[in-house]
This record gives sequence, C-alpha cells and structure tokens, in this order.
Amino acid sequence: MIITRRAFTALVSLTGLAALSSASPFGFIADALAQSAPDVAKPVSLPDMAIGPADAAVTITEYASMTCPHCSAFNEQVFPKIKATYIDTGKVRYIFREFPLDIKAATDLLFRQQNEWVTKNTTETLTRIGKQAGLTQQQVETCLKDQALLDKIAADQKYASEVLKVDSTPTFFVNGEKIKGETSFEEFEKKIKPLLKS
Repeated sequence: MIITRRAFTALVSLTGLAALSSASPFGFIADALAQSAPDVAKPVSLPDMAIGPADAAVTITEYASMTCPHCSAFNEQVFPKIKATYIDTGKVRYIFREFPLDIKAATDLLFRQQNEWVTKNTTETLTRIGKQAGLTQQQVETCLKDQALLDKIAADQKYASEVLKVDSTPTFFVNGEKIKGETSFEEFEKKIKPLLKS
C-alpha cells in the first residue's frame, strides 16, 4: 500500500483514536544489526504504510510513538530532507510503523498539535483532529470503539519489542541495520549512500 505521508498521518490518527478505547497502557546510534533484514521487512498485523518504490535499493523502517517529542522533531526537521533527497527520487522506500509508548500514542497533524492532545483533553482534541482529517463524527466514534484495531497495534508492538528489540522511539532500520534515537539527516546519509553504491 503506497500512500503519501500526509494521507498516512490521517490514517494513523485513527490508530491513535482507537488506542484511547482501552484502559491498558503499553507496557544514539545503533547497537548492531536487527535479527535480520527479513524480520524487519515483515509486516505483522497491520499493512505497512509506505512511500517510495517497493524495489528501492534502500528501505528505511521507522518505529515511532505519537507521544514522543523526539519523533515529532524528526518528522519536522529530518524526514522532509530524506523525502526530498531519497524517497521522491526513487532511491528509498520509507515504512512507518506505530510503536505506542502509552495509551495516548497512536500524525503530521498529531505531531504538530502534540502539546495540546498529550497534556490536555485527549479525547476532545483527537476527535477534533479526526474531523480535520476528514472523518465524520460516526467514524470517530467507531474508531474509538475498535478493539480489533487496538489488538493489531498491540501485536505489532509485541513483535517489534520481542523480535526486533525495539525499546524506544524513534527507532529506525536501514536495510535491517538498527539506529536508535534522534538521528540527523547527515547520519542517515552515511548509512544510505554506501547502500546505493552496492
């Protein structure tokens, strides 16, 4: 499924709203390679949200939480450069996966308004954001009650935690190589450029 980041963030808004329906909270550069690149490449319960060609030489997979300020900073400062330089030119496929750190976590719009919905009236703010993303009141209410979606998010988070050893956000995998924490565009380039030459 190939979509734009803006369309993707609208879809993840649904994920965040669905996460509110449960009262159960979820639970620097890399240490080494992940279990394997195929482990990272495998979507678990939810289909991948991706932009860029499926046959790109490099695949970056991001695990992020909507309540993570470091993820928000990456979305605002680094992602646009990666998109312009590598994704829009067909060199990189970019996959975004949700890794909620708490029940409020669940996108461009949520990141930009993070301070409002993380610290204030979460349900009301996320309902408003859902409507801004084009959802009707009924769709927002349906999403808030979607336990099946929440279960899929939890299954994906468990896989990322247990198999890929994701324990913080943001965590990135560049062709299977793990990078943890805030990472600059220049650090991504150091990982990407050699892979494009091989």
